[in-house]
Amino acid sequence: MQGLIQRVSYAKVEVDGHIVGEIGTGILVLLGVEKHDDQAHVTKLLHKISNYRIFTDEEGKMNLSLKDISGQLLVVSQFTLAADTKKGMRPSFSSAATPEQAKHLYELFVEQAKESGLQVATGEFAADMQVTLCNDGPVTFNLSV
Repeated sequence: MQGLIQRVSYAKVEVDGHIVGEIGTGILVLLGVEKHDDQAHVTKLLHKISNYRIFTDEEGKMNLSLKDISGQLLVVSQFTLAADTKKGMRPSFSSAATPEQAKHLYELFVEQAKESGLQVATGEFAADMQVTLCNDGPVTFNLSV
């Protein structure tokens, strides 16, 4: 399971011209689910994202987590993160989870994030989405478990 996280001052997701998810200061996570992923991967990645210290403290150092700043989380499904790009000129998605498995684990990730007390917004699974964000920094990390 992969989470491409971006520290944002603002982010939103639109489907068919309508905003379906929107946050202020926090993290936009593009979530990629692979065949071998399960509930343990969800729990581990969520813990890592919510506690990863990427927000600046009073000294300007990246020393605070999403939980520390009471930030918001925008979760967007992103199956292309599971692409194998090592050879050829076209990505292979052979390691990507099936749509059913990916949807289940995506929804579990969102549910666990909400249960942990985070303010959570989402995109729409398997929809054609337009994501707008202001990457603060820019700060971007690819986390995998």
